Amino acid sequence: MEILVCVKRVPDTAENEFELNSAGNDLDRDDLVYSVNEWDNYAVEEAIQIIDKVGGNVTVITVGDDESEEVLRREMAMGANDGILLCDDAFDGSDGKGIASILKAEIEKGSYDLVMTGAQADEGAGQIGGMVAAMLGMPYASLVNKIEIGDDKIIVGREIEGGNQEMNEMQLPCVISIQTGINEPRYVGIRGIRKVAKVDIPVKGAGDLGVDPESIGEAGAKTKRVDYFVPDMGEGAEMLEGSTDEIIEKLIERLKAKGGL
Repeated sequence: MEILVCVKRVPDTAENEFELNSAGNDLDRDDLVYSVNEWDNYAVEEAIQIIDKVGGNVTVITVGDDESEEVLRREMAMGANDGILLCDDAFDGSDGKGIASILKAEIEKGSYDLVMTGAQADEGAGQIGGMVAAMLGMPYASLVNKIEIGDDKIIVGREIEGGNQEMNEMQLPCVISIQTGINEPRYVGIRGIRKVAKVDIPVKGAGDLGVDPESIGEAGAKTKRVDYFVPDMGEGAEMLEGSTDEIIEKLIERLKAKGGL
């Protein structure tokens, strides 16, 4: 089985104190510590576990700058077989549709049975997997937290509203987005990192992919971020004291006073 996993280099929330840039439309990213997107890490682990069972190959792919290569090598040290870096100045400023178009162009050049993404990345839109599937004309399932592999199909479990589980049978090839908690990503040691340190990772730009630069990047973006801000801190919570009936009465009074009732 040939599996492609889309990964992304994102700011590490555990290692950074975030501030906004001077334009107020993004984070100040100059001194941030980066790591692989958490959801993507679960997707890579799941792909590796599938290959361990049925055989095949796991390729990790990312759209980013030169420094994004470290994310690919980290996932290859984890157990992925190959990596592909999609890097071009023309990609800068791409919105979700632009990123999906770039990935789609490379995916079509391969022969993959399964394409996997994390459920979401740092901006939280959760849209890349669905867009890629639509562009490729493949079946798609999001928030997948269970996978069973068949000969030419898979059965996936999805986390849905109310904590319920939904099971779907999907024909291969297909695209799925992985939810955290589906597995426990393995530890990546120094030996694994050293092992892949000199492995050749192909770098492909717009020309290699046959993508029109005007359809991607800032020029092709249909969605642009116009503001990025930290909400103002509100007043502290008020603790109501007394018996249950007294607390209920006080709560109703405050809701009426604030227009809630």
